[in-house]
Amino acid sequence: MLKINLCGIEFRNPVFLASGIMGETGSALKRIAKGGAGAVTTKSIGLNPNPGHRNPTIVEVYGGFLNAMGLPNPGIDEYLEEIKGVRDELNRMDIRIIGSIYGKDEEEFAEVAKKMEEYVDIIELNISCPHAKGYGATIGQNPDLSYSVCKAVKKAVKVPVFAKLTPNVTDIIEIAQAVVDAGVDGLVAINTVRGMAIDIKAKKPILANKFGGLSGRAIKPIGIKVVWDLYENFDVPIIGVGGIMSGEDAIEYMMAGASAVQIGSGVYYRGYDIFKKVCDEIINFLKEENLTLKEIVGIAHE
Repeated sequence: MLKINLCGIEFRNPVFLASGIMGETGSALKRIAKGGAGAVTTKSIGLNPNPGHRNPTIVEVYGGFLNAMGLPNPGIDEYLEEIKGVRDELNRMDIRIIGSIYGKDEEEFAEVAKKMEEYVDIIELNISCPHAKGYGATIGQNPDLSYSVCKAVKKAVKVPVFAKLTPNVTDIIEIAQAVVDAGVDGLVAINTVRGMAIDIKAKKPILANKFGGLSGRAIKPIGIKVVWDLYENFDVPIIGVGGIMSGEDAIEYMMAGASAVQIGSGVYYRGYDIFKKVCDEIINFLKEENLTLKEIVGIAHE
C-alpha cells in the first residue's frame, strides 16, 4: 500500500531517515532499517576526516533542537567500510541507501560522489548545512555555486542525484531553478533553520559555534511552505523534511507536494521505530479517506 517509485527506484515505503541522525555507523543504519524506514540516509560525508565543532554542539529548545555539529565524519574512504558492512543486509531487507555528501567545491563533491556511487541508490548533495563555514549553505545560498556543484556531480555519477536545499535564503526558487537547470533528479527540502540560544546566567551563547540549525516541530510550517512552492514550480520529485513526528505531519508534506519524507528529530521523541508508527498512521488515514498514496501527493494544490 505504501510502495513508491522515485527515479525508477522502488521503496517499500515513503518514510526515510534524514541525514545527520543515526547515520554515523553501519549498525546505526541497520537499527533504523529495523525500525521500519523505507530508506536510510547517511551522515553527510566529505573527502577527508573532519572533527566538527567542539562541544556543546546541541541544545534542546522550545519546539526542537539547535545543533552546530560542524559536519563531523571520518572521511569517505573510512566511512565506506561502514556501508560495505551492512549493504547486503539492507538490500535483503529491501531498504534503499541515500548517500549524503558535502565538499568545498565542485571538484571535491564530484570526487566524493564517485567514491560513494557504487554503494548507494541515490546521492544527496548537502548544499544546505547552516553552520559549517565554507561548506553547505555557503554553496546553497549562491545559485551559481549550486549550479556548478550539481552539474559536476551529475556528470560524475550515473545514480540519481538529489539536492538538499537550505531555507536560509531570500528566494529558494532561484536556488532550486539553478540546481534543476544543472540536471538534478530531485529536491530535498528543507535543512535546518539558522538560530541561536543564549545562557542568561553565563551571559553567552550556549553552542560553542554561537549559532546553529533549528530542527524539530517548530520548522514544519516552513518546510511545508517550501515544498509547496517547489511543487508549484518544478516537475521533479521532492522529499520533504523538517518537524515530522506523525503520520499526519507526513501527509501534510505529501499534500503540499512531497513524494516521500525524511525524519530526523522525531527519532528522539518517538523512538527508533517511529518510521513504522508513521507508516501505520498514513495507512489508517488512507483507509479512512478511501485514498491511495499517489492520490494525496500534491492534492492540496487542487
